[in-house]
Amino acid sequence: GCPTEWDGVSCWPALPLGQSRAVACPDILNVFKKSKGLIQRNCTEWGWSLPSPPYHSACQLETLGSANDTEAKARHFVTMKVLYTCGYSTSMAALLLAIGIFSCFRKLHCTRNSIHIHFFTSFILRGTAVFIKDSVLFSDESIDHCTMSTVTCKAAIAFFQYSVLANFYWLLVEGLYLQTLLLLTFTCDRSYTWGYILIGWGVPMVTVGVWVLTRLRYDNHGCWDDYSSLYWWVIKAPILLAIFVNFLIFLNVTRMLAQKIRCPDLSKTHKQQYMRLTKSTLLLIPLFGVHYVVFALFPKHVGMDARLYFELVLGSYQGFLVALLYCFLNGEVQAEIRRNWGKWQRSMESNVFNLATQDFTA
Repeated sequence: GCPTEWDGVSCWPALPLGQSRAVACPDILNVFKKSKGLIQRNCTEWGWSLPSPPYHSACQLETLGSANDTEAKARHFVTMKVLYTCGYSTSMAALLLAIGIFSCFRKLHCTRNSIHIHFFTSFILRGTAVFIKDSVLFSDESIDHCTMSTVTCKAAIAFFQYSVLANFYWLLVEGLYLQTLLLLTFTCDRSYTWGYILIGWGVPMVTVGVWVLTRLRYDNHGCWDDYSSLYWWVIKAPILLAIFVNFLIFLNVTRMLAQKIRCPDLSKTHKQQYMRLTKSTLLLIPLFGVHYVVFALFPKHVGMDARLYFELVLGSYQGFLVALLYCFLNGEVQAEIRRNWGKWQRSMESNVFNLATQDFTA
C-alpha cells in the first residue's frame, strides 16, 4: 500500500493498494469559502498518484492567479503572527508590572488581590505556552506535520491546553469570589483561598492529565494538535462548563447588585464599593466567553478568518486588558502609588536638606 504522506499542503493517511481518498480544499487555499473543492489521490503500484484535480484548480485559484493569491495569504498569516506576538508580549509585560505592584505594596495584600495575581499568572502562562508551541511546531517549514509525533511536541501542546484551561478557570474563580463578597457583605474569609486555588490550578491539571492519558491510550497519533479528534471534547467540555457557570454568575451578580443599589438603607459609600468591585468582573465574563461559545458551536472550517482574528489577535491583548481593569485603573492601587510616591519625594527632599545643612555647618 501507500504510506502516510505530507505533500506540503494536506496530510494523506496510509491506504491499501488500489484504493483512493479525497480531501476537501484546505482553508489556507480556499478563496471562495462556499466552494466544496475536493482533491483525490489514488494508491497505485508506483505509490501515490498526483492530486486530481490539482490544488490550484480544485481550490479555484486559477482565475485569481495562484502565485499571487498564495503569496497574499502567506503575508496575511505572517502579519497575524506579528500582531499576536506583539499582543502577548505587551500583555505579559503589563501583567508582570501589575503583579509587582500588588506584591510590593503591603496595603494591597488581601485575598482579592491574591486571586488577581493568580489570574494574571494564568495569562502569563498562556502567552508563554503560545511562544513555546510556535517554536516547536512552526520553527521549521520543512517539518512533516503528518509524521511529527515527538515528546517535545506533545508536551508543548499539553502545556498550552493546561494554560488555556487555567485561564478560563481563574476567570471562574474571579466570578465566584465576587459572588461570595456580595453574599457575605464584604466579609473576607481566607478559608476559601485554598478552594479557589484547587479550582483554578487543580481542575485544569486533572483535566489535562485525563486528556493526556486518553490520547496515549486511544489516539496517540501526530502532535495532538488536531481539533477534529473526538477526544478533544475532554478539553472542550470543561471550558464550555466554566463559561456556562460564569454566565449564570454574571446573571446572579447583576440581580443582586440591582437589589442592593435599590435598597434605601444602603449608604452611598457601600453603593460605590459594590459598583467598583463588580464593574471589572462583569465586563470580563461576557468578554471572555461569548466568542468562544459562538465558535465552539460551529464546525472548525466555518468563520475561519473571524476565528483566527478573535483567538489570535484580540485574544493576545486580553492580558493587557485584565491588568488595566484590575490594577492600573483601580482607584485603590492609584491612591497607594500616589501615597508612596509622595512619601518617597518627601524622603528625598529631607535627605537633600540634611546634606545641605551638613555642608553649611561644616
